[in-house]
Amino acid sequence: MSRDPGAREEAEPRRWITDRSRKDSERPGKEPDRSRREPERPRREVVTSPRTMAPRHLRYPVTREIDEQTRLGEIYMRSLVRTQFRLALFVCTVLGCVVVGLPLLFLLVPELHAVRLLGIPLPWAVLAGLIYPAFVIGAWLYVRQAERNERHFAELVDRAR
Repeated sequence: MSRDPGAREEAEPRRWITDRSRKDSERPGKEPDRSRREPERPRREVVTSPRTMAPRHLRYPVTREIDEQTRLGEIYMRSLVRTQFRLALFVCTVLGCVVVGLPLLFLLVPELHAVRLLGIPLPWAVLAGLIYPAFVIGAWLYVRQAERNERHFAELVDRAR
């Protein structure tokens, strides 16, 4: 029986013949051979805490660092004091600008001397009556922000535990 090399009916495609590095399971149209298959690897499991009964490693709390005045505690306290000092400087600067700025305004704009508010000259009414509510509002804002800074500091110290 002579076979014609050009007439290849239902013969394996040439690429399969030349590509011998391919596994049978990777070839299209072929079922994987279960007997020649590599054994499956066991599934990996993540173990999060193998020593559950072991005592936990106690960290040195930041509050203890602060109480014992160590270098780290000093850094924490310096950051709180610096934050509170910046806040105090800001509030004092704003109130100082108001206290110094109002008399300068009345000095530079003499027309304001002629204005009367309920029979009282405007400069006297502003300096005697409106400056004190500004002080109270400034003090209230200062206390509110200082307490917020202390809360943030306490959260920082608790988070570092």
